Amino acid sequence: MKQHHPSVNVGPTAKGFSPGFVSLGLEAPLLATLEALGYEEPTPIQREAIPPLLAGRDLLGQAATGTGKTAAFALPMLQRIGHDGKVRPSALVLVPTRELAIQVGEAVQRYGKELRISVLPVYGGQAIGPQLYALKRGVDVVVATPGRALDHIRRGTLKLQEVRFVVLDEADEMLDMGFADDLDAILEQTPKTKQTALFSATMPPRIRSIAHRHLRNPAEITIAKEPVKAGTAPRVQQTAYVVVRSHRAAALARVVDVAGAKSALVFCRTRLEVDEVTAMLIGRGHRAEAIHGGMSQGQRERVMQAFKTGQTELLVATDVAARGLDIPQVSHVINYDLPSSAEVYVHRIGRTGRAGREGVAITILDPREQRLLRTIEQHTKARVVVLPLPRVADLRAKQLDRVQAMMDEVLLDGQLDAFKPLVERLSAHPPADIAAAAIKLLVRAQGWDRPEQEIPVAPPRSPDMARSIQHAGRAGGPSRGGSAGIDRQPARRLQRGGREAGMARVYVGAGHEAGIRPGDLVGAIANEAKVHSNVIGSIEIEERFSIVDVPASMASDIIEVLGRARIKGRRVPVRLFRE
Repeated sequence: MKQHHPSVNVGPTAKGFSPGFVSLGLEAPLLATLEALGYEEPTPIQREAIPPLLAGRDLLGQAATGTGKTAAFALPMLQRIGHDGKVRPSALVLVPTRELAIQVGEAVQRYGKELRISVLPVYGGQAIGPQLYALKRGVDVVVATPGRALDHIRRGTLKLQEVRFVVLDEADEMLDMGFADDLDAILEQTPKTKQTALFSATMPPRIRSIAHRHLRNPAEITIAKEPVKAGTAPRVQQTAYVVVRSHRAAALARVVDVAGAKSALVFCRTRLEVDEVTAMLIGRGHRAEAIHGGMSQGQRERVMQAFKTGQTELLVATDVAARGLDIPQVSHVINYDLPSSAEVYVHRIGRTGRAGREGVAITILDPREQRLLRTIEQHTKARVVVLPLPRVADLRAKQLDRVQAMMDEVLLDGQLDAFKPLVERLSAHPPADIAAAAIKLLVRAQGWDRPEQEIPVAPPRSPDMARSIQHAGRAGGPSRGGSAGIDRQPARRLQRGGREAGMARVYVGAGHEAGIRPGDLVGAIANEAKVHSNVIGSIEIEERFSIVDVPASMASDIIEVLGRARIKGRRVPVRLFRE
């Protein structure tokens, strides 16, 4: 609920600074810093949170990441501890991850520059020696993850008996990570008279329970995300591929190979998955790096620098490790696992399609997760298109497209004179053969000549999902082909052997060899036999023939019509399939 607070008299020292921040009651040194940093107007969370915090009230705030929350608590915190006598530490900020500890620590350092406030980020994975030295020497603000803060408390190196200001930032994340008991243990070491601010993106009962135990008559504010201005909304194309778990790694590799992503974030659920996926991608010639909580801070910083500068094209991460990372340009977000909640899904895909750029979000979907995907669609009000998994032919076509693009670039650039004598020495061969040999060498140099296997695709379990794949098949799927095996499977009750009850199987004498795709067969049956595409069952495409399930009552008419029609420009034998 929105709180209204009396205006604060800031006096003549505020003249010349931004009227938006002046009106909140901030003093000249902080206003000068904001002016130097280029801050013009406060965000909604800053407008609502700063006055009650400056007035000494506890605060319970609901606000998402990206709303300006750090400045909302850091500015009043710095002003208040700057007025107090030198007690070290004067303020404690608790955050869920080391990335956020570094990020918040740097922000507090920037805002407190004019006040000469010292700040120490404290987190696991960092050498403890420098932390011990800095704490012994004395710092004004400690920004810490709960585990490492509690470690220092138990060592007697972090003393909170006189701390004046405590912030719990992203409290719901800390609880999700299992820090509830640690938070209680830390807060019990702080004085009852301290001022406390708690921020959380959501406000479930367990957050209110912490607030009830540790906050005194807090001001409550709720800040919804501001509407995105026209033309700046993330433009994310969302797609998914249904694959059984045993083929998930192969499916990810195929999707990555076809997408040709140059700056992709791949999300996994566990550290083990991150390491396995990274090793698999590196083995296929990709420049991939892992980032997760088991790595040292030095390793993480090296990985992030490599990704930001383009030395790494794929960053494989857990949700926790990716939280707080500043990655301005991500072309693709790939979910190796569908996240367990719509909120996490939205947070993941929000990392691409920023600043008006196009973005792509791809999900590798287990058949059992299809219901959750529909829940996510309802939450996001956006359609996730389920596509047939790219076949080997699709991959080869994409690779040749990339070869052509590379060669076009070289031809446009010119500067080929140094290589023409070699062409003349090879003139005994036909020019087309010479060019084909050069292309073959380029393909081999890229590692694109490795053997590839078709990946079986799991049948969708819901009618909606089946229709999604059916429409994708009509459009030709992600590139130039359909998928192997069962491409579509409406959720009808199956007879023994996999055939749907009340359905007959029709043999069509053309398959992958003739370039047949699911959409070709669906289109031919729907258009020529004048039947609705929804009645068509599963489609199996083999190398030289295809089998289509159709209603038994329509089978003879469909066979007669298809026998006279042309599929892919030619007539093919069509008959009832006998097993």
